[in-house]
Amino acid sequence: MNRQIRFFFILLTVLLSACGEGALETPSNRQAEVTFTPFMPSAPTQTPQMKEISIQIDGSVPVTLAESVQFADGILRAEDGPADVLFTADRPERLLSNWVYALVAPFPTVIDGISLEDLKSVWHGETLDAMQGQPLLMDEITKNVLSVYWAEEPGALVQTMPVEEIIDFAWQAKTAWAIVPFEHLEPRWKVLRVDGVSPYDKNFSISGYPLTIPFGLKVTGETNIDDLNITAVATNRDESEMTSLLMTGVTALTRATGKKMETEGMLYPARDTIGWFESADLVHISNEVSFSDTCPPANPSQPRLQFCSRPEYLQLLEYIGVDIMELSGNHLMDWGWAAFNQSMQYYRERGWNTYSAGSNQEEARQALLMEHNGNKLAFIACNPAGPERVWATAEFPGVATCDYDWMAAEISRLKDQGYMVIATQQFFESYGFAPGAEQIRVFNLLADAGAVIVSGSQAHHPQGMVFSTSGSFIHYGLGNLFFDQMRMPDGTAPEFFSADLPIAGVRLEFLDRHIFYRGKYLGTDLLTAVLEDYARPRPMTDEERAIFLRESFFRSGWK
Repeated sequence: MNRQIRFFFILLTVLLSACGEGALETPSNRQAEVTFTPFMPSAPTQTPQMKEISIQIDGSVPVTLAESVQFADGILRAEDGPADVLFTADRPERLLSNWVYALVAPFPTVIDGISLEDLKSVWHGETLDAMQGQPLLMDEITKNVLSVYWAEEPGALVQTMPVEEIIDFAWQAKTAWAIVPFEHLEPRWKVLRVDGVSPYDKNFSISGYPLTIPFGLKVTGETNIDDLNITAVATNRDESEMTSLLMTGVTALTRATGKKMETEGMLYPARDTIGWFESADLVHISNEVSFSDTCPPANPSQPRLQFCSRPEYLQLLEYIGVDIMELSGNHLMDWGWAAFNQSMQYYRERGWNTYSAGSNQEEARQALLMEHNGNKLAFIACNPAGPERVWATAEFPGVATCDYDWMAAEISRLKDQGYMVIATQQFFESYGFAPGAEQIRVFNLLADAGAVIVSGSQAHHPQGMVFSTSGSFIHYGLGNLFFDQMRMPDGTAPEFFSADLPIAGVRLEFLDRHIFYRGKYLGTDLLTAVLEDYARPRPMTDEERAIFLRESFFRSGWK
């Protein structure tokens, strides 16, 4: 142990001696020059910063579209001055949105459309006969976008004003037209076709429509456009949020119409108009006659006004794609309760929605509630005309009687729940164009209660139309659809609707195509037909249609 202690002290002495005289030489440091460097803290590592990119939304972009533009961090909006990226309709390099515009005119306009070439002529300052020298109206942004897209400044006929003022100006001028974004359509406009295409059309081709304007990004520097995280709403016309409803007048598959179906085929009456039904999302029929397996073969000369339809006639209604069956008609009980109940079973089996009739009065008066593409629709109707045997009671089935105070309150309630209400009436029949004073009062009462559309289902002769003070569309009567009237009911010579149109008034038909979008009623497209062969409506010729519309608008008070 003593030897170990002695060795430890010797080693300690050597080490202390070395510290006092300097470091021991080694082969590696023998020739080295020793220098002193003071301690300095190292600087933090710098992350390279991406260059901020600026985007400018030019004055041609509609407000709704401009508000929808979104971009990631690192992209700044430049209100004025040059920017790295431009959101524009001026030949965009990366497409983000297609914005649809409509050429419109006041609703009582006879012409249905023009070519793009003619529209550009108006843009350049050349007037059309149909416009009678009146201006082409639009707001300032629409003028800017068309100037950019067409690469041409407008002529003297183009007049700008706030979009909310355009429709009143156009109606006062009568023949002034306008170009408005799709989202600004409303019922008092008539949408005109451009090169045969309307934005109301089902299966509408956005890229194939002349008034679709593409918006997107355009870079002004070396920015890679594909790397930019910038988005915008795709369009202002999304067909998945649109509903087209085709409403029709009287259908009564009996007498001569039934006979034609038995001899020419069950689908014969729709031979010329099937395209209209196929182009609608929802098809409404006002069927006035019950189906019964005891119904005899049709007799065109039957003297009694007691009607029934054979079950095989249902093939016609299946063919046209009925969705909504209005049952407010006068003849539904002609063949008794059994036929009525059998008909209701047929409709249920086919999934058809019915309204205005039921197993008792309470059920009959309930509105039909539907939702299509997000659009909430309510259908409600009643029959004030009778006869008494057709009306439902507290115990027996039939058609809804009219309690207008209750009906108005129910319309208001449904409106408050977000429904667009369509109120129809099986009113007292009058074989003429003008509605009576009581019909005017009742239809306006329903409109003022909140119905966006009020339509007469009783009319064998087409009647006039108006916009109520609340803005609702009222059509007092559409005329027949599938019914055999080729002359007046007393068998006398035909009463012509107009001296320029030598066709009996009972042969003239309206089919109203109503358009709804994002919970809003946009407007109506009037389809017109002439009954042929006691059974088959056909589309009017251009000449017939022009005369019919001109006379109808005149008699409606739109001069």
